[in-house]
Amino acid sequence: MMQSYPRATVLCIDDEIRSLETLERTLDEEFDVLTASSTEQAWQLLEQQRVHAVLCDQRMPGETGVEFLIRVRERWPQTARLILSGYTDSEDIIRGLNEAGIFQYLTKPWHPDHLLLTLRNACRMVALQSENELLATEMRLTTPQVESQLQAKKARLRQRFDFSEILRAKDSPLNALCHQVAQVAPYDISVLVTGPSGSGKELFARALHYNSLRADKPFVVENCGAMPDELLASELFGHRKGAFTGAINDHVGLFEQADGGTIFLDEIGEISPAFQVKLLRVLQEREVRRIGDAQRRPIDVRVIASTNRSLEDEVRAGRFREDL
Repeated sequence: MMQSYPRATVLCIDDEIRSLETLERTLDEEFDVLTASSTEQAWQLLEQQRVHAVLCDQRMPGETGVEFLIRVRERWPQTARLILSGYTDSEDIIRGLNEAGIFQYLTKPWHPDHLLLTLRNACRMVALQSENELLATEMRLTTPQVESQLQAKKARLRQRFDFSEILRAKDSPLNALCHQVAQVAPYDISVLVTGPSGSGKELFARALHYNSLRADKPFVVENCGAMPDELLASELFGHRKGAFTGAINDHVGLFEQADGGTIFLDEIGEISPAFQVKLLRVLQEREVRRIGDAQRRPIDVRVIASTNRSLEDEVRAGRFREDL
């Protein structure tokens, strides 16, 4: 099983009390949960104690979630910031990504397993960042000492996602699956992981990466579900400053960020037919073009995708391209 971190603290903000109560019931077995019905109350809580992640409703009286998280980013940049909303206004989402630096934009109604997984990843990211900051303070060490520490960190990461670390019974059906995935991992081929929500698809995706020849390179994740095409294109392919409303800076897409490593496209079955065409071209040509840019950039990326749908059924229904 993956290395565990100390129990993280999550702050939930929503002006609807019932929504707060539901969030608290869902999260309190795994996290220390703080709740606030206004951004003013939330700010006071943030000043009083360490918070690892903030989950904030977007539309509230007085101040939107994005506006509040912009302030949070300025004061507590190490805290993971997430938006929860029943609306998918692309300008709000883009502003949240660019100015508030949100980790994830979640839509209502949310699924408990997906919410828990997202917060686990967010809090794990905060913990890893803290480890990296600690390492940065030690950069006065000699080059061999620094290299030794980096290699030790990489070894711990590989061990965390080793197949032997996935807890299961001796006669578990997962044994055959782990054996199959271990055989596939070293080969530089694309992999599709299927299964219901909460069944551990991302765990196996990380295991594939950290047991491959790309283990020393980046592993980046994008949840493709419930995201508008223009935002997904910006996140995956990048954009130039001024390419669209809200594009206040150049943005390097995840395909470029993952160059040399692995990109994990979660919930790939949710993307629209129009976006499927764009993604297929990137996979075929092995190059990306940022929105608003004429230049094409070559990429060297292994693609792992996951879905809780049967893509064969989706192909037969005409909702998913067979060639993709």
